[in-house]
Amino acid sequence: MDPLLGQLLTPRYDAALVLLSYLISFWGALLALQCAKSMFRKDGTLDLGMTVCAAASLGGIGIWSMHFLAMQAYRLAVPISYDVWLTAASLVAAIVISGIALYLAGSHGKFKVSGWLAGSLLAGVGVCVMHYMGMYAMNLRATMSLNLTTVFISLVIAIVAASAALWLAFNLTQLLHRIVAALVMALAVCSMHYVGMFAANMICTTDAPLIPLKIGGNYLDVSVYFVAGLLSLCIFWVVLGRSMDDNKLADSLH
Repeated sequence: MDPLLGQLLTPRYDAALVLLSYLISFWGALLALQCAKSMFRKDGTLDLGMTVCAAASLGGIGIWSMHFLAMQAYRLAVPISYDVWLTAASLVAAIVISGIALYLAGSHGKFKVSGWLAGSLLAGVGVCVMHYMGMYAMNLRATMSLNLTTVFISLVIAIVAASAALWLAFNLTQLLHRIVAALVMALAVCSMHYVGMFAANMICTTDAPLIPLKIGGNYLDVSVYFVAGLLSLCIFWVVLGRSMDDNKLADSLH
């Protein structure tokens, strides 16, 4: 039954996609933590390739892919599609802000509280920017209003989560610790997302706004999997190349 004009739309969630959104966030966080430990060389110079990998892992997979899989889990009584340009811009924003945050927190290979705090604040704000850009990319027969108190709570969650993740990224060395850290980071990112979605009230309107390019349904699913898969392959390619170069260097020294 079609919703009535002015009716408050009540969302429901697909539990399987909610779980999948958490798993993909965990995967992105784990890749980012692994790459972050090699962002700075022993002499303190920046390894641009590993920095890009860390930023793409955290921003592109851990945050952006998680968000849009979670949005696929978000079901309303009206069809939902997304503005292609805003969706693409949210991906770029997530990667760029994540990269800057990781760079600040790394402090040229020497952990500093000032850099960590600046990076944490930027990363938390970046998560929220990406999230709300993704929400405003929605194209549907509804107007959206946000509860500012709940929005603020989601921002606090994002900053606290980012501070914990960045501290762990540059202070833990064992793989098991990084796995635990990635599990915590993914939980925090997902918590921020679903609190942010709780802040939104959708009121039914007559028609969806006209936009030049939009994407939705199975096409969005395919796009998310494609981005996450492509980024993962590129990251493995860079990391494998670094590993082979290190092995060659070690062999040449013997």
